[in-house]
Amino acid sequence: MIKLYNTFTRRKEEFKPVVEGNVGMYVCGPTVYGMPHLGHAKSYINFDTIFRFFKFLGYKVKYVQNITDVGHLVGDGDDGEDKIAKQAKLEKLDAYEIAYKYEVEYFNSMDKLNVLRPSISCRATGFVHDMIETVKDIVNKGYGYVTKEGNVYFDVRKYNAYGQLSNRKLDEAVSGERIEVATDKRNPEDFALWKAVDENTLMQWDSPWGKGCPGWHIECTTLGKKFLGEKFDIHGGGIDNIFPHHECECAQADVVNGHLPMNYFMHNGLVTVNGTKMGKSLGNFITLPDLFKKYDPMVVRFFILQFHYRSNVDFSDDGLNLANKQFEKITQVVNELRSKSAEVATQVTTPELQEIYNGFVSAMSEDFNTPVAVVEFNKLIKAVSAALSSNNTSVYPELNLMVNSFAEDVFGLSFPKSSSVKENKAEAVPAEVSLLAQKRWEAKQNKNWTEADSLREQIKNFGYVIVDSKEGYKLEKI
Repeated sequence: MIKLYNTFTRRKEEFKPVVEGNVGMYVCGPTVYGMPHLGHAKSYINFDTIFRFFKFLGYKVKYVQNITDVGHLVGDGDDGEDKIAKQAKLEKLDAYEIAYKYEVEYFNSMDKLNVLRPSISCRATGFVHDMIETVKDIVNKGYGYVTKEGNVYFDVRKYNAYGQLSNRKLDEAVSGERIEVATDKRNPEDFALWKAVDENTLMQWDSPWGKGCPGWHIECTTLGKKFLGEKFDIHGGGIDNIFPHHECECAQADVVNGHLPMNYFMHNGLVTVNGTKMGKSLGNFITLPDLFKKYDPMVVRFFILQFHYRSNVDFSDDGLNLANKQFEKITQVVNELRSKSAEVATQVTTPELQEIYNGFVSAMSEDFNTPVAVVEFNKLIKAVSAALSSNNTSVYPELNLMVNSFAEDVFGLSFPKSSSVKENKAEAVPAEVSLLAQKRWEAKQNKNWTEADSLREQIKNFGYVIVDSKEGYKLEKI
């Protein structure tokens, strides 16, 4: 039996699937306007581990994740500039280029972290016409209204259950808390279903209300119903999405479906860096490509697993260095076991190992408690070390089964063949990469920034990054 914490009820509940033996899970995906960062690592490792554990138990899981490539405004509100359009201006690219560029970066980082691809990953821009139909439905049912400016808003005061997820009263639920409230709303707490855009905006679609683009919240309501139906099991996301994003989703979805479509709402904790909230303005914003230059992605994953998904995680060099040492020892033990035996048992029969196996499954079944599961995993590693020391070959197949099940199937870890997790051996740089780097350096000296940026991207395609310094530059393997 699995128990999980339901944000709706604020308590742990027994998981009862809509369809026996199946799990329908929708998790809010990234807004692709910048490099993937620590927050992405925590959130998607958390839900990937949940996804993996359901599969480990034999469930058939349909995992849907959206890619927000339009409609998410700066400040998360209903007035202002689209985050992707703003970044496009900064990088002198069009909005579609920005979205695709950072979607690729996101998946590259997730692949390195062994985050499995969702069953369905869908770009918002591919389903705008579906979203228009959702908005039309809400307007026809009397919960949405159109303004003379061509915007469409959800009338929160007509929906009595607003605040059910975040536990906010209506007078606290003002959408303009972080940015200026749009002036054409009936009520300040109303939120956008459709936003009009000017004629120069690249991302725009025809609609019954004029040219525009969907509001941020409408995509998840639309895509959840499209791919998981009117009733599904789990909706997940970060705790910072509870309000306004998920609260608005609940209101829309309830109106569209006639009931709330998700049975359980799950939220993961946030990320701090050395005890301080992570943010670009604070100078402690860490992208995953930069982090991977310093720490192996498996060390990052192992570090995150030591915290419960609902807990906040504080990233620090001390914590990651400790995780690196721990993971290096685990890697050495696992590789030694595998070098001595490749045989994998079909079940665990040794009493001592059965106890560890049951303890691991029990921990994960109790709201996916990875910190306790890591303790059980460490017991397994000690058992492996003891078996290797005593040359107890009879238990090697069972140990292999448990390592495969715990570490790889559920935790999503992989173990490098080398005894060292992160090696710093010099590697010969291909001649063509060295030539590109030299040309890029010359372009930079000549202040030909466009050519320099183009050459940097070409170098990146070969799997290298170029790091500038006062003395010159150096090439590093990604």
